[in-house]
Amino acid sequence: METFTRVRVAGAVVGLLAASAAFALNTTTTHAQELVTAQQTVRPMEDLGRGVVAVRSSATSVLVSWRLLGLDPSGTGFNVYRSTAGGAWTKLNAAALTGGTNYTDSTANLSQANAYRVTAVVNGAEQSPSAAFTLSANHAEEPIVRIPLRDGGPVKFTWTGDLDGDGAYDYVVDRQTSPQSIEAYKSDGTFLWEVDLGPNSTNQDNIEPGSATIDVGHNDGVTVYDFNMDGRAEVALKIADGVTFGDGATWTHADDNRQWMAILDGQTGALRNYSAVPTDYLADGPMAARFGVGYLDGVTPSLVAFMKNRKDDGSFNLMIAAWNWSGQNLTQKWKWLRGSTDAPDGHNTRIVDVNGDGKDEVAEIGFVLNGDGTLRYSLASQGIIHGDRFHIADIDPARPGLEGYGVQQNNPSGLREYYYDASTGQMIWKHTLSGTADVGRGMAGDVDPRFPGMEVWSFDGLYNASQNRLTEPDTSLRPWPQLGLWWDGDLTMELLNAGKIEEWDPLNPTPTGSLPRIESTWNYGAVTAAQSGPTLVGDLFGDWREEVVYTNAAYNQLIVFTTDKPTTTRLYTLAHNPAYRNAMTLHGYMQSHHTDYFLGSGMATPPAPRITY
Repeated sequence: METFTRVRVAGAVVGLLAASAAFALNTTTTHAQELVTAQQTVRPMEDLGRGVVAVRSSATSVLVSWRLLGLDPSGTGFNVYRSTAGGAWTKLNAAALTGGTNYTDSTANLSQANAYRVTAVVNGAEQSPSAAFTLSANHAEEPIVRIPLRDGGPVKFTWTGDLDGDGAYDYVVDRQTSPQSIEAYKSDGTFLWEVDLGPNSTNQDNIEPGSATIDVGHNDGVTVYDFNMDGRAEVALKIADGVTFGDGATWTHADDNRQWMAILDGQTGALRNYSAVPTDYLADGPMAARFGVGYLDGVTPSLVAFMKNRKDDGSFNLMIAAWNWSGQNLTQKWKWLRGSTDAPDGHNTRIVDVNGDGKDEVAEIGFVLNGDGTLRYSLASQGIIHGDRFHIADIDPARPGLEGYGVQQNNPSGLREYYYDASTGQMIWKHTLSGTADVGRGMAGDVDPRFPGMEVWSFDGLYNASQNRLTEPDTSLRPWPQLGLWWDGDLTMELLNAGKIEEWDPLNPTPTGSLPRIESTWNYGAVTAAQSGPTLVGDLFGDWREEVVYTNAAYNQLIVFTTDKPTTTRLYTLAHNPAYRNAMTLHGYMQSHHTDYFLGSGMATPPAPRITY
């Protein structure tokens, strides 16, 4: 861990207040007041290392990439060092690098192992070196880091967090066997522990699963985060009778339907403590769950659980609840029962600060809860019902605050897609056609730099959101609405579709199924998981661009795709952006993550994040 990352917080906070104040000048008075309030809320986040990574980008070149951290002072430079075959460290750059946090090394002897590390340069003074990353001798030319796993069953989801406190992200994976299990690995693939989810995980129905079942349908029941902010991440897990923890202890209870929220030690998999799942709906059986993390009070990370079970008449009970982990006790903060409230849900949850006050809200496709568990608004009165996918982001940077975009499933009014104010729920526009339709996909991202802000699209054409205008009149030439990905280094978003990394070209649009392709993941042995997707997307290491995690066909390797494209764009790691880091804890139907600032063509320099380490 670089000592530099631990000594600069106080000065950086002053800088971020100034940056936030300047940012507020372009907003309305109300939004500016919210930002002033938010300045007083500084949330603790992970003390990450530089995350140095090196991939062979051509027959003769290596791309080395590393993190700009959220609190790095403006103007921080970097030096890049290489050690060949265990030899002395040699500086590769003549002057400190102050552009994009990546460097192309074209002078290495690639027939030998090459290790790389970086040092930050602040006010002319070189700081302590980062941890090193070693590229093996004669390494394959591929944009990949391969992480070994034990032999085991299929993997649907991967979660990440710093389990051992070394500043690097580690991994937790599921095994879709019967019974199910989860396994933890260090960042280099060192096996840590396994939890056997037991006989109550053998019922893997995606609507009415067993009490210990994880990762079916839009449910997970697992997430990873440093909940008590001690520098090491814990694993949150929904448990029931028969679960055997990483230390061999087994949870026993006479009622198979009873469930608990458990906190596991990230390094051992041992049970630290637990809290009962509320029994309001126990008469209808165990509850399926999906988990996420949010700072509901602005300063403390909470476990948030979305939980449903089915009633005899086919309808569903819905409960959302939040817990805090102190390091000793897991305490329920609140629960919200939908009951007779008309609050439409969907297949993924977003936990994000929708009103700029520094505290996160819990958002569903048709309603939002405040951080205290009270209903902020429902979109039901504006015609919204169930749908598969929605996005909340700074879609229109010229408009104060964040916006939402969602799609609908078989809405009897003919409503297909809609765009709204994420703080208030006020509808901005809707697209309605005759008849009903299951609009199963919807995307938001900046893919057309000719128009300000982001585009939004499903199957009825690519619209510039702020103008509600088709950017490409021929709707058959829109990109497929699956996942977005920041990959090639420009500020527009690339696309991830069924294992293909693609880029839509607005000046030469091609039919939806034949976009220009940057990479095909199967060429490197990767297999897609649920819904033709990866097991995880996130900014795991390297610069601000995203990594995509798959497995191989034998399920004994994580194949982590990381960009091999240089860029001059310099942004702090997305993992230090509060909205983005929350999104990395959430699964469900796999969705793109978004920052709380506009990231796209023509963007302004984002304000420093309101964080400390």
